Amino acid sequence: MGCSTLGKSFCSLSLRCMCLVLVFVCSDVSDTEVSCVFMERCVLPCSFKIGNEIVIHWFKTPRDLHVHSFYYSRDQLGNQDQYYRNRTSLFKDQISSGNASLQLTSVEVQDEGRYKCHTSTITGNQESFVNLKVDVNKIKMNQVENRISCRSEGIYPEPQLTWSTSPPSNITFTNTTTVERTEQLLYNISSSQMLSAGVYHLLFICTISTRRNRRRATLQRLCEYFNQTRRTADGT
Repeated sequence: MGCSTLGKSFCSLSLRCMCLVLVFVCSDVSDTEVSCVFMERCVLPCSFKIGNEIVIHWFKTPRDLHVHSFYYSRDQLGNQDQYYRNRTSLFKDQISSGNASLQLTSVEVQDEGRYKCHTSTITGNQESFVNLKVDVNKIKMNQVENRISCRSEGIYPEPQLTWSTSPPSNITFTNTTTVERTEQLLYNISSSQMLSAGVYHLLFICTISTRRNRRRATLQRLCEYFNQTRRTADGT
């Protein structure tokens, strides 16, 4: 009897240890980082192991705001937080293939934060997390006569603007940057530079960056009456 009791205790202890290991492994998965543009559409990725009786819940942490739910083969939005009404959707034709990604429209600054995707089927439960960030918007760069200008609107968080050339040159850029804060808690930024006569074939680069993202626009002045522009973007 003592040996039997010891066996049961060992099994129980082993099971508890196994559960602790499983919880540790699940929580060790890193968050997915997603950058979204203000007032545009954004997708928060989430996938799960295929199975029957699919349940999908999206929450915004840490208060577990109810963002979107799906079960019984249809959306269940009765408990959805009012802030997300008419702004969320799933890819219905891909759910059976294991896609639980959430599409969020008209992204605002208040949407920033950590989102939890909880999925459940007869094969088990899964959880993953997505960090949503609102970043630099598109940059507009123009030239009128000898003045070039660079502007971007609807940026978050507060941005910085720098000028440079390619190849590097000894041109001195003046500090003409203006930053405005809007009622929506976003930022508009602009700057302009006067080009000296006879400065051609240089690529002028306007870079707008926040603490976590960067975009740039370029303009090349080929001659006095002909200009060519091109835009590129990169992120950090």
